[in-house]
Amino acid sequence: MRLFFRVLLLLCLLAASAVGFALFVPKDTHGFRVAITQGQGMAAVSRTLANNGIVYHRYAVLVSAYLQGAQNKLKTGVYHLPSSVSAWQLVEYLSDAKPERSIVQVVEGSTFAQMRRVINANPNLRHDTQDLTDAQLLAKIDEHAISNNPEGLFFPDSYETDIGSSDFAVYQLAYKTLQKQLQTVWDDRSPNLPYKNPYELLIMASIIEKETGHPDDRSNVAAVFVNRLHKNMRLQTDPTVIYGMGEAYQGNIRKADLQRDTPYNTYTRNGLPPTPIALVGKEALLAATHPSTEEYLYFVSRMDGSGKSQFSHHLNEHNTAVRQYILKKTPENKSNKP
Repeated sequence: MRLFFRVLLLLCLLAASAVGFALFVPKDTHGFRVAITQGQGMAAVSRTLANNGIVYHRYAVLVSAYLQGAQNKLKTGVYHLPSSVSAWQLVEYLSDAKPERSIVQVVEGSTFAQMRRVINANPNLRHDTQDLTDAQLLAKIDEHAISNNPEGLFFPDSYETDIGSSDFAVYQLAYKTLQKQLQTVWDDRSPNLPYKNPYELLIMASIIEKETGHPDDRSNVAAVFVNRLHKNMRLQTDPTVIYGMGEAYQGNIRKADLQRDTPYNTYTRNGLPPTPIALVGKEALLAATHPSTEEYLYFVSRMDGSGKSQFSHHLNEHNTAVRQYILKKTPENKSNKP
């Protein structure tokens, strides 16, 4: 009888040691990253960890979770595990750690097509929207959007998201951010601007975004186009023509391109183009709503590497600036010619 109890005691001690070993002895994780998806429980996660040799036994993870009351504390995301961790420590880590984050950079002045390419190329996102058309994606975000064309309706910024999360969340946040920014500047706009609604303001801001080479010029660029609309002059801006050319644009714009009529050719048509031509930042929105009070109607690049432009009030003044900065023909140069 004594032998039986001794054997039983020994077996209990061995079992306790085995349990303690599985629970508390660290194991090398080799920098393993575990992905926890929406709705995934501790049972599924423990199986993944055991199958990859991260823990001695999946039940060690489950026991640790229940003893710590952490069985329902899992958060979706990707977690980079410590280099060495026990099952007990692993549960503590997953309960408290924040998932890894991914940065999606959407650049001001880029198009929506370029935004989609950037997001589709991000290896840290789940690409749930990749097969949707632009119209389908926009409708999924907001079926009552102010336009059925997504161009300009997303705010360019750096977006931080959990690794392994859906790319739809990035589009949703960028869309909501733009709507908020647009409404804010619309409510605070200067009086007597030639926009019927916030969407027209957004179109103007996209032109300003593409036409501004130096931040200090932004309000004057806005003034040129606002003044032209007031005078019913054509905007005559190359970026709208380029946008209307689509893939036909190969880096050069020719005279024939300026003469070829499209809905975006502001040399052949009056008023604003039908949609924005780019994604706009806050500064372009502010310039569109608060242009300078100068009565400029023309501008030309100074071509000096600064990005700054020379602004003119009338055509003769503009022609002089073109000769000086583009043709490099100053009055002095002309007088020195034989």
